[in-house]
Amino acid sequence: MSAGANLSVTDLRRAARHPVDFPVMAEHRRLGDLKLHVANLSAHGFMVDNAEGLQRGDRVIIRLPVVGRIEAYVIWARDERAGFQFERIIRLDDFIAIIDELQPNPRLRRLR
Repeated sequence: MSAGANLSVTDLRRAARHPVDFPVMAEHRRLGDLKLHVANLSAHGFMVDNAEGLQRGDRVIIRLPVVGRIEAYVIWARDERAGFQFERIIRLDDFIAIIDELQPNPRLRRLR
């Protein structure tokens, strides 16, 4: 029997994703502390481009600006990339503040 999360996910892939360049230390139950690189972020989750050893259903805890510690689950993993879903949706005002901090280049921010 798998020890991973039992996920029931609606299709959130259409959620607006913002490109970021954000190194983060993730806490993983089996693998310990992991250095991950967040390549894009939405209010529902994020994608990393260095996901070696992660599998669908794995749980990590990361720290983001504004919201602090937040739990996320691997929804998909392929090659060196993996997509994560947050255990809760980030409120719009908090998400905007996160993007403003992580993506200081206003040309790369989505129009509001």
